[in-house]
Amino acid sequence: MIQAETLELLEWPRLCQHLATFAATKLGVAAALDLEIPATQVQTAELLAQTQEAYQLESRASGALNFEGIQDINTSLQRAELQGLLGGEELLAIATTLAGARQLRRIIDSEADVPTLKELAAQLRTYPELEQEIHRCIDDRAQVADRATPKLAGIRVQMRQLRDRIYQILQGILQRQSNAVQEQLITQRSGRFVIPVKAPQKDAIPGIVHDSSASGATLYVEPHSTVNLNNQMRQLLRQEQAEEEAVRRALTEQVAAVKPDLDRLLVVVTTLDLAVAKARYSFWLQANPPKFIELGEPELPPKNPEKFDEEKEDRENSENSQLLIPNLRSQITLRQLRHPLLVWQQQYEQGYPVVPVDLTIGPHIRVVAITGPNTGGKTVTLKTLGLAALMAKAGMFVAAREPVELPWFDNILADIGDEQSLQQSLSTFSGHIRRISRILEVLHNKSLGEEEGEENLNIPIANSQMSIPKSLVLLDEVGAGTDPSEGSALAIALLQYLAQHSLLTVATTHFGELKALKYQDSRFENASVEFDDNSMQPTYRLLWGIPGRSNALTIAKRLGLLPEIVEEAQTYVGGASQDVNQVIAGLEAQRRKQEIKAREATQLLHQTEKLHREVSQKAAALQERERELKIAQEVAVNEAIGSAKSEIAQIIRRLQSGNPTAQNAQQATETLNQISEKHLPSRQQPAKPKPGFMPKAGDRIRIPSLGQTAEVLSGPDANEELSVRFGIMKMSVKLGEIESLDGQKPETKAQLAKVAAQAQALATAKAKQAAAEPAKPNSEIAIRTANNSIDLRGARVSDAEIEIDRALSKAVEYGVLWIIHGKGTGQLRRGVHEFLANHPQVSRFELASQKEGGAGVTVVYLK
Repeated sequence: MIQAETLELLEWPRLCQHLATFAATKLGVAAALDLEIPATQVQTAELLAQTQEAYQLESRASGALNFEGIQDINTSLQRAELQGLLGGEELLAIATTLAGARQLRRIIDSEADVPTLKELAAQLRTYPELEQEIHRCIDDRAQVADRATPKLAGIRVQMRQLRDRIYQILQGILQRQSNAVQEQLITQRSGRFVIPVKAPQKDAIPGIVHDSSASGATLYVEPHSTVNLNNQMRQLLRQEQAEEEAVRRALTEQVAAVKPDLDRLLVVVTTLDLAVAKARYSFWLQANPPKFIELGEPELPPKNPEKFDEEKEDRENSENSQLLIPNLRSQITLRQLRHPLLVWQQQYEQGYPVVPVDLTIGPHIRVVAITGPNTGGKTVTLKTLGLAALMAKAGMFVAAREPVELPWFDNILADIGDEQSLQQSLSTFSGHIRRISRILEVLHNKSLGEEEGEENLNIPIANSQMSIPKSLVLLDEVGAGTDPSEGSALAIALLQYLAQHSLLTVATTHFGELKALKYQDSRFENASVEFDDNSMQPTYRLLWGIPGRSNALTIAKRLGLLPEIVEEAQTYVGGASQDVNQVIAGLEAQRRKQEIKAREATQLLHQTEKLHREVSQKAAALQERERELKIAQEVAVNEAIGSAKSEIAQIIRRLQSGNPTAQNAQQATETLNQISEKHLPSRQQPAKPKPGFMPKAGDRIRIPSLGQTAEVLSGPDANEELSVRFGIMKMSVKLGEIESLDGQKPETKAQLAKVAAQAQALATAKAKQAAAEPAKPNSEIAIRTANNSIDLRGARVSDAEIEIDRALSKAVEYGVLWIIHGKGTGQLRRGVHEFLANHPQVSRFELASQKEGGAGVTVVYLK
């Protein structure tokens, strides 16, 4: 009885009504409205697997289950079993149900990862031969078709022929006696064909009157000439009805023969529809699948942690003591848990936004006492937890954030609300005690294995091999409705008893004594509903580890009670109680500050992670770009080297194949000079210098000294000043104080003059050097081989100098040395060039052509 009461108190039937709206068939709707709670965890696991697989199929465009054609044929099957006669519509419903079930099985069989649903679908026997036979004998209008039997087809042919003869005779009478008939119409009365005749003219058409109009002005007459034909039509009609009944009788017997399989088919189809309804409801709720945690080994936590050793010694020395109930490990993790009925109310009934709660209960906690002001959401929290546990047991997803973890409860028992009854002479307190007594009776029967005749709750049961009931008990305002001191004492005793006999108890209360149990017994925990002192409104948030304040006077004032009464009541509040409330208020304020800081830290962490990802992606892209450019450069260098080698080899072969003459030597020299012009960088035209950055009106520039980005209003004047604007401010800045958005500095007049002077000095120095050095023959060609090349990439400058000195001594006979130092940061290249500039064997050096390595290779010409 208490289980049924709990379902009503938690509004389980209302949730089932919401679930039923997601069902596709009448069978599914009926099953959802009367949703059963499984008795074992194995059954729950199977239901949950069905829901999860249906959820997977619903998320796929091609895998959604289609229940089209499936109807509730239970009544038809029962009548067929009792040898009743099924009508055409009932037979068609059976045929369409068989087709719909076969379509369901086809969809499920086509999916690969739904083993539970496949096991269900494998039980479907759809009897396609029965379906075909029904469609052969019954047409779309649910009538027996002519093709059902040859005899029926023959009877209907005769009926059509006879009807044509009757119509022919009656049409003739209507034309001949047009003045006597009311209208040119042939109709039926009592299954016989008649014509409407004017009452004054009834003698003009002799026959049998079968009916008259309401006014009596029209008589429906069967002429004598068609009486025998109508008699024959009636006989054929009876034969047709008998043959149709014979056809439907045969089909009914075929249905009755396979009724057990069809019953099983309906059960499977209903199970599938219910699983899909749960999946769709879960998707609508944005719920997640629950995970039932395994209960750990029994353990005995101390009632007082400081006296654990003493309690352990007492347990070991007490041989005749009563059984100490072991503490089964439990853990509940329900973050951002929402009440499903409130979510529905918000979506469809213009309700208030749903405030989620966090329920994270440690493994050693057996009792949670929730305190706080009235209207703060304590009772809603109890109902939310109870519904979550019921939904998980029934194979439904829970409206909470992943992970959803909770134990599998044998029983979910609740005492919520007021059970006051005038008819039964029950007060509020009496009603609570009656219901709590029924809860304790269930727990007691479970603890004793439901032994017959056992009524004493305090009998010694030490050394018995009983199992502790894994029950969830929800108590609203425990101990309320009577004297506060006695109610508080009763509540403490009750919660201590439940800590021994239930897996978890969650109780709401206003008694301050219950708030102190946490500090006396490690199995107890405090929680409270938050109250905003600024807005004088509850926030409906659940706070853990902090007892709540009742705020009765504050709420009474907010609800309109006279201020003078509230102020007078404030003077009667005890000083100790006021101090405790102030301490609790301080704890709540500190908690809010910590939560704000935690949110800010979380946001900062997310921003940092995002920035790190972006920087990492850009760095990876730059590295990939550099690698691609390096590969392209190496390919170009190799191609240039190969091309030059091939051309030089051709010249050598021509010289070797013929007689060496001065003319041939001159031609070879000219060809080598052409190759030199083509490949050597010293013979190529110098690249034009890149023009410097010069801002103009409308450009965006950066002012490093101010750390601002500005827009150029006018270009630089004769004094190299330009007008810029950033935000609402306008100002003039020097050309040297700005830079482009990509970091380029503009070229001022002083810089241009300096560059020109440096260029002039360099040109003069080169001219003097050229005049001092002897002219080199045009035939000087630098040919690169393995013997006059050195690779210094990755080496230090000091090590590179040693390697260069060795290579220069070996390359004297070639007159030229290739040094591969790579690009990189340019530090190795600068060190190599400084060393070469002071080396006595080096005549000159220059960077290689682009095809031979460009800035990554230096060509050294020896003296």
